[in-house]
This record gives sequence, structure tokens and C-alpha cells, in this order.
Amino acid sequence: RSLQLCSRCYPVHASLSYEAITQQYRPEVPEYFNFARDVLDRWTDVEKEGKKSKNPALWWVDGAGEEVRWSFEELGVLSRKVANVLSDVCGLQRGDRVILILPRIPEWWLVNVACMRTGTVLIPGTQQLTAKDILHRLQKSKAKCIITDDSVAPAVDSVGAECQSLNSKLLVSEGHREGWLNFKDLL
Repeated sequence: RSLQLCSRCYPVHASLSYEAITQQYRPEVPEYFNFARDVLDRWTDVEKEGKKSKNPALWWVDGAGEEVRWSFEELGVLSRKVANVLSDVCGLQRGDRVILILPRIPEWWLVNVACMRTGTVLIPGTQQLTAKDILHRLQKSKAKCIITDDSVAPAVDSVGAECQSLNSKLLVSEGHREGWLNFKDLL
């Protein structure tokens, strides 16, 4: 019955074959597209111009009810800071790989947007990865940077010597760890 209803509302014309549609469809695709710049930063401009009311770009709530709300402008500023850390402090360039192993905390989102800004390739991972899993991902991807927290850092340390391409280790923590850059201090 739903098929009949569909075909009555949207009649299928014999002239609309898949081939005809694909030949006619020409999306406007810019030569260079960057989601962070072309979408998020555009929303910032729209809000600044007063064309749209300010809504959170990120609204994060943890299990204890603690909230983080960032406007598009705040997300833009913070993600540019993280992009600068990746580019300047870590020396990453477009196409370099970054492994990110964090729970879904606000920093996880910042690194995602920062990787878009810098053109670095984000490789997300779960905190359930073992040292062997992390070693495999580091070696196969030739990642130059890993970003994680206190719960995963010991596993990374146990295999880090076997990863020649790994140049930077960023720790998302209030504390510090030998051989690691502190993400929060760098921001």
C-alpha cells in the first residue's frame, strides 16, 4: 500500500533513468572545501551579523550534569587554538595522521574540528584498545601524533618505541606525564 501511495504522489517517469539523472546532476563543488572554515566559521559570521540567534554549536553534558556550551564563535576560536598546537607545536602538515583515543568529551570534538582545519587525517579509536591494537594502528597508519588521556597513556608508552613515525604525544589531563605534552597547558 505504501508503494502505491508513493507512486501516486511521486510518479515515476520513464525518462528519469539513473543514467539520465547522473548526467543532468552537476553539484557545485568548490575546488577547496574545508568544513570548519566553510560551514562552522560561516555560522559564526551569520550569528555576528545578527541574521541568526546564537545557539550552541556544542552542548555537552556529562553523567554528573556538568555542562559545556560553546557558541560557533567559541568553537571556532578553540578549534583554531588546537589547530595551532597541531601545526606549530607538533609540526603536523596536511595529510599527516593523528590518532585520537578519548571518550566523547569536549576535547574530542575540538580535535576533530582542528584536524579539519589543518587537513590532518583523524584516526579515532576507542579507549578499549589494547597496547597491541594501538601499536598496530600506529605502525600501519604511520601516525605522527597521538592524543589520549591518563587511562590510555601507559599502553601508548609501552609500545611507543616501536613506532618510528610517532613524533608527538598529547595528554588530555590535569596532570603531567613524562614524554608527553599537556594538551590543556598548550591551549
